[in-house]
Amino acid sequence: MLLAGDIGGTKTLLGLFNPDPARPDRITTRSFSTPDYADLASMIDEFAGDSTVDQASIDRACFGVAGPVIGDTAQLTNGAWKVDGRNIAARFGWARVDLLNDLQAMAYGVTVLGESEVRVLQAGDPARGGNVALIAAGTGLGEALLHEVDGRLIPSPSEGGRADFAARTEREIRLLRALVASHGRASVEHVLSGPGLVNIHRVMHAAPCAIVEGVDRPEDLPAAITSAALERRCPACAETLDLFVEAYGAESGNLALRSVSTGGLFVGGGIAPRILPALTDGRFIRAFRDKAPFEALLAAVPVKVILNSETGLLGAAVFAARR
Repeated sequence: MLLAGDIGGTKTLLGLFNPDPARPDRITTRSFSTPDYADLASMIDEFAGDSTVDQASIDRACFGVAGPVIGDTAQLTNGAWKVDGRNIAARFGWARVDLLNDLQAMAYGVTVLGESEVRVLQAGDPARGGNVALIAAGTGLGEALLHEVDGRLIPSPSEGGRADFAARTEREIRLLRALVASHGRASVEHVLSGPGLVNIHRVMHAAPCAIVEGVDRPEDLPAAITSAALERRCPACAETLDLFVEAYGAESGNLALRSVSTGGLFVGGGIAPRILPALTDGRFIRAFRDKAPFEALLAAVPVKVILNSETGLLGAAVFAARR
């Protein structure tokens, strides 16, 4: 058996899998609030103590971590945890523990997804042997590449979400100025993430917003803004989501160009499935393609939203099973 994990600053998924290299079979999974635990080991202790988990059967593990992986360690970008693979292996007596960047893990999951686990935004005309790219907005923004090498897609990590935000329109320039004033610089993640939605909202509202004033917890603000936008209950919230979707499409197009992802681009993360009506009305794809002189190249790139919320966890299991 193998243990897989998808570790984020807000939420962590742990799952036990049968190690089928084609697609590991999930036995059981459980979701945890990351900040509620001192470290990964204490979370694993609780998971392994469940009556459905046979701890003695686990002989290897792989964890996708939302942060850069250096050697056998990873520091959460948006959290306090530092994960050490060697220490975890020694603590639980496992033969092997691998750490991946969370988007690299999700990229391994992409390679085994079925048609029912994605929503097509653009069918395109995929090139045989083309590269594939992955972008995912949630608590933060992640990006990954899948390079085509000798007939196989090889995922590689990226910290592209922390690259500079490229404003394209007058209202994006206004947002850029506000972000630089408050943060010192404007990264793509300052725009394309849950907190990014809140950043955009502050700029779009000239007056206090009744939607936001009714929310007690800061972590609930993105969902409240999104709901008000989709239901057209607040014009400024709708404009917030409009800017978010266009910026998401534009950055996805940037990533497709950087990686020459003629094999396709996947949109993952927790936000995309929640805003599908806004992603499917044409704004996202128009911004994705608007990259003269490469409009035709980008029009041929298949673009799909990942609907399986456990793709990162599945990808960590895929990597461990294939090792």
